[in-house]
Amino acid sequence: MPALTPNRLFGRALLLKCPVCGGGGLFRRWFSQADNCPTCGFRFNRVEGHWIGSLGMNTIVSFGALLITVVVGFAVTTPDPPAAVLIAIAMGVAGVVPMVFFPWSRLLWSAIDLWMRPLEPSDEVDPRYWPAARQPTGPTSRPSGPTPDRS
Repeated sequence: MPALTPNRLFGRALLLKCPVCGGGGLFRRWFSQADNCPTCGFRFNRVEGHWIGSLGMNTIVSFGALLITVVVGFAVTTPDPPAAVLIAIAMGVAGVVPMVFFPWSRLLWSAIDLWMRPLEPSDEVDPRYWPAARQPTGPTSRPSGPTPDRS
């Protein structure tokens, strides 16, 4: 399996594919993401509070789109901007962008997380999808038996 480079991670996420294996079928509905990738078993919610980053990313993109809408709207209609029309357009952007961007924010955040914290044996990903340099050891991806005393 090739290395999980940033380009590969983000490219897969932008295509709404699993950042680890590139498999699809991650969303049952637009707002309902599977807990694990159906292809490689990657658990998307790796740590408690994982999705806070996704929420932050969605908020930043939504506010950015709203800012661009307002600035362009005023720039195009100056010197006499139609306030009611601009407010209606801004409300539409503020309501639609977060919902449309939702699945991308989830998968892009998972890609960022994988980039910052590479796969670990505790992620329980199918060994066929581990990058060659980071293959877990043993038949299972978890160590077995008691942990050795290192004192």
